[in-house]
Amino acid sequence: MRTLPTGEPPTESELRTVHTLDATDARILLALDEDPSASTMALATRLGLARNTVHARLRRLESDGALQQHSHRVDPHSLGRTLLAFMTLSLSQSQGSEGAAAALAAIPEVVEVLATTGDADLLARVVAVDTADLYRITELVLTAPGVERASTSIALVEVVPMRLAPLLAQRAAG
Repeated sequence: MRTLPTGEPPTESELRTVHTLDATDARILLALDEDPSASTMALATRLGLARNTVHARLRRLESDGALQQHSHRVDPHSLGRTLLAFMTLSLSQSQGSEGAAAALAAIPEVVEVLATTGDADLLARVVAVDTADLYRITELVLTAPGVERASTSIALVEVVPMRLAPLLAQRAAG
């Protein structure tokens, strides 16, 4: 789920007001993918746009949440977290998810949590040093208020990495 600059999840009305990327936005983002350190002027020159146009669009993309935090680009391997696991969590229906969400957010190795449909209530992406570390993290997760059960799957290899460039290219093409 997208978060606001405060770190809080957006309300339903805020989710509905997110700006949809157009072809120009997509071209700017693709250019940033190719050269993340490019200046606004360099992007404008490369794309044949006015500097003010690129600057305004980048600011809007940041404020809308389309451009996420730079830390999303950091590879957990560079932090010594070479094991990736996914935990499906079942919550107590009487306790709600707020306490669990806050407790999970307090565990640094829990890098993402999504509310889901199906057999589980939450899906957590967890990074760990090794299986012993994953066991420690699992014990912490199980102490979160309302968490009744967890099932863990370890990722063996990344087959298709998270990517949005193909969708951006499609949008940029119009």
